[in-house]
Amino acid sequence: MNKFQLPSRYINISKNVWPEYLQLALDYEPIDLGHGYPDFTPPTEIVKALKNISSTTDHHLHQYTVDFGHPRLVDCLAKLYSPLIGQEINPQTEILVTHGATGALFSTINGHVDIDDEVIIIEPFFDCYVPLVQIAGGIPKYIPLKPKTTKGDVLSSADWVLDPTELENMFNEKTKLIIINTPNNPLGKVFTKGELELIADLCKKWNVLCISDEVYEWMVYEPNKHIRIASLSGMWDRTITIGSAGKTFGITGWKTGWAYGPEILIRNLRAVHQSSIYTCLTPLQEAIAVAVEKEVNRFNDNDCYFRSMSRDFAIKRNFMADLLTSIGMKPIIPQGGYFMMADWSALEKKVDLSQESDCRKDYRFTKWMTKNVGVQAIPPTAFYSEPHKYLVENYVRYCFIKKEENLKNAAEILLKWKNTLK
Repeated sequence: MNKFQLPSRYINISKNVWPEYLQLALDYEPIDLGHGYPDFTPPTEIVKALKNISSTTDHHLHQYTVDFGHPRLVDCLAKLYSPLIGQEINPQTEILVTHGATGALFSTINGHVDIDDEVIIIEPFFDCYVPLVQIAGGIPKYIPLKPKTTKGDVLSSADWVLDPTELENMFNEKTKLIIINTPNNPLGKVFTKGELELIADLCKKWNVLCISDEVYEWMVYEPNKHIRIASLSGMWDRTITIGSAGKTFGITGWKTGWAYGPEILIRNLRAVHQSSIYTCLTPLQEAIAVAVEKEVNRFNDNDCYFRSMSRDFAIKRNFMADLLTSIGMKPIIPQGGYFMMADWSALEKKVDLSQESDCRKDYRFTKWMTKNVGVQAIPPTAFYSEPHKYLVENYVRYCFIKKEENLKNAAEILLKWKNTLK
C-alpha cells in the first residue's frame, strides 16, 4: 500500500468537468459560453471601492479581520436580509463570511453531516455538492427535476418539477439535510412557494435541515418571484441560506460568499471555518460592504442594482433563446440565473461525433462544437448522478451573461455553421 496515496475519503469523488473544459478553452480559443462568469466589467462602485482601499493608510484594512466576517460587511448583510425573510438577523452570531459560496457550502455540510447521514440532493445540482457530502462521510440521495410536458417548441424551466410522492419517499430517520438551489444552476428553475412549502413540510416532519443555495437570488426574470425558504413558517430555525458576492456583482474571482441562519446552526459552520480558512480577505470584504450598503440604501428604487440586474440580463437571455432556436435547438427558457439549457437532438444527425470517445453524447457534442465550430458550452450530465444522466444527454448548457460583442460573435459563428448543415 502506498503510504502517500490520496486519502480514501477523496478517492471515490467523481471526475470534475471544469479542468477538462478549461483546457479545451485554452487549446481551441472558442467563444466561451460555457464557464459561468461574466466577461464584462463589474459595477463601477465596487471596483472603485477596492482601488481606494488598496491605497488607504488605515492599517486595519490590510490586516486580519474578524474570523466570522468583516464587521462592516456582516452589518450590511444583516440589514439587507432581515426584512426579506421577516427575521431580525444578528450580524455577530447569525452570519458567516466565507471563501466563496463554495466555502459556505463546505462549512455548512462539514459542520452538520456525520458519517452515514443521508443528504437529499435535487438534480440538476451544482457539482460540488456531491463531493462535499462524501468528504463529510454522508450519503448523497438524488431526486431529479423532470419535465412535466414534452409539447411545444420552447419549454420553460418552470416545466421541470419534482414528483411529490418520490420526494416524500426520500425522507427517513437517516435524512440529515436537503440541498436546494433556487434559482437553479444549470436549469434556471425558480421554485414556487408551493414547491418550497412541500419541501418545508417534509423538513419539519422529519426534523431535517435545509441548505438553500441562493447565489442567483437577484437574477429572477418577471413575472417570477424569488422566495426564500427561510421566510416560510417554521423554516428559519432549520435553514442555512447561501449567498455570493461573486455572482451578485460579477466578481467571481474575488471568491467571497456567506451563509446566514439561526445561531444554533451557524456556530457549527464557524467551528469548521475557524479551523480551516479562519478569515477571509479584509480589503475585498470592505469593498463588497461599500457596494452592498449603497444598494440597501436605495433598495426600493428602480435603479437599485439588485433590481435592475434582472431587467438587463433578460435582454441577453432573450437574445440567446432566439439564437438557439434559429439554429435548430429547443431552449429551455430560464426563470432565473444566467444559464440556459437547450435540446440539440434535432442536430444530432447533422454532426459527426465519432471522433469523440466520451460515453455521454452531451460531452461528445460540446467537445465537437468547441473544436469544429468555435463556440464552447458545458455538458449538463455533469450536474446529474449516474442513474439520471440519461435525462439530459440531448441537452447543452450555455452561459448568456456575456458582453454584447461576444454574444453577437457567437451568433455569427453559429448561424454561419447552420448554413453549412445539410
